[in-house]
Amino acid sequence: MAELLIVDTDSSCTSEIRRIVENSPYSFLRIYEATTAKRAMMMLKQSRPSALLLDVSLPDMDGITLGKNALHLYPDLSIIVITGLKMFEMVHSAINSGFSAYLLKPLTKNEVLSTLDRVLKPEIKKEINQTVHDGESNNFDLRKPIQSAVQYIQLHYNESLTLKNIADKVYLSPSYFSKSFKEEIGMTFVEYLSWIRVQKSKNMLRMTSLPIDVIANNTGFANSSYFATTFKKIEGKTPTQYREHFF
Repeated sequence: MAELLIVDTDSSCTSEIRRIVENSPYSFLRIYEATTAKRAMMMLKQSRPSALLLDVSLPDMDGITLGKNALHLYPDLSIIVITGLKMFEMVHSAINSGFSAYLLKPLTKNEVLSTLDRVLKPEIKKEINQTVHDGESNNFDLRKPIQSAVQYIQLHYNESLTLKNIADKVYLSPSYFSKSFKEEIGMTFVEYLSWIRVQKSKNMLRMTSLPIDVIANNTGFANSSYFATTFKKIEGKTPTQYREHFF
C-alpha cells in the first residue's frame, strides 16, 4: 500500500502535511510519523514508503545523513526535505545527495501537492500496476479453496467477513469449510481472522500515533473494547501497553 513517512519534531508541520494530504487526491496514502532518525530507520526497514519527507534538524542525526541512509536501502526512494533553514549549502547538499525536492517552512498547500504530483505519480502508477497484478494472482483457485480463502482474508481483513461469506466464495458448505480450515491452518476461521487483524494493528501501533479506536476500526474490529480484549488474548498485553514499548 502507498505510504508517506514524515520525519520531523515539529508536530504542527506534520499535522499540516497530514491535513493537506487527507484533503487531496492523495487521501488514500497511509501517513506514518517519526521524530527521530533511529525510529525512522526502524520503520524504513520494516516497510518502503512511496516518499520520505524529512526535516534536516533531528535530535539524533541530521536529515541529510538520514536521507542518504534511506537511499542506501531504497535507491529510487523519493526524498523531500522540509526545513525552515534558508541555507544554500543545505540545498546544494540535498541536490547532490539525490533528493527529490527541498521545501521551506511554512509549507503551503500548493507547494506540497505540486511536489507530490512530481515525485509520486510514477510511484503511484507502479503501485496501481502492482495492485492489479496482485489482484489477478489472488483469484480464487477452487483446487486450493483454503489457501485461496486465506489470501482473501489477508487482503480484506478490515472488511466485515463471516465464515459463511468466505465459504460461499470457495463453493464449500460452511460446516465443511470450517472443518477443512481448522485442519489445514491449525486455527478456526474466527481465530485466524482475529490473529490477522491483530498483526495488522501492531504495524499501526508501532508506526503511527493514531487513536486506539481508529486503529480498531481500520483493522476490522467492531469497537475498541473488543479490539483491546482480542489483542490482549493474543499478545498478552493491551494495545496501549504494546505501543508504549515503541514510544
